[in-house]
Amino acid sequence: MSLILLCPGFNPPGGTAQFRANLQDLSRFADLDLLTVPTGAIAPYDGGKIIEFVQAHRVTNALTLIGFSAGVVGAIAAAHRWQQQGGTITQLIALDGWGVPLWGNFPIYRLSHDWTTHWQSFPLGMGSRNFYADPPVDHLELWANPTQGQGWAESGWGQRERLSAIAFIAQLLALHP
Repeated sequence: MSLILLCPGFNPPGGTAQFRANLQDLSRFADLDLLTVPTGAIAPYDGGKIIEFVQAHRVTNALTLIGFSAGVVGAIAAAHRWQQQGGTITQLIALDGWGVPLWGNFPIYRLSHDWTTHWQSFPLGMGSRNFYADPPVDHLELWANPTQGQGWAESGWGQRERLSAIAFIAQLLALHP
């Protein structure tokens, strides 16, 4: 499995710790190789500094990036920079990256805390599968407690599946090991 790089936004660090714990609680992904960008030292939107951080950890394998809020800006910039340097991007998973254009020649998926954010983001790039919470959840709660966010995973026109945000993320991680 590729390294999973967590790119938090301007959120309390406890939420990132909870998100990380939720990923590690997925039994089939117990051996995840996770690295978290330290947002106290690196601005969440600074893709160049994020790649410097990755390189300082001597990462050479493929990257899966999971960004949240302002961290989605840094995640997409880092993904493109990593590719420019010859690296491989397995996928990018964007949680509440409202207003962030998401384009690339790698799989990209969006998760939104509500239907409105989901559809407002549509013109800025959506993946082949996307998720929105229904009923809506708080923006920070989508990151800290993706087990609590129930909603709809959409793939293609009109194909929907009811599940939690963490189950959706688990499906994505299984798609691109």
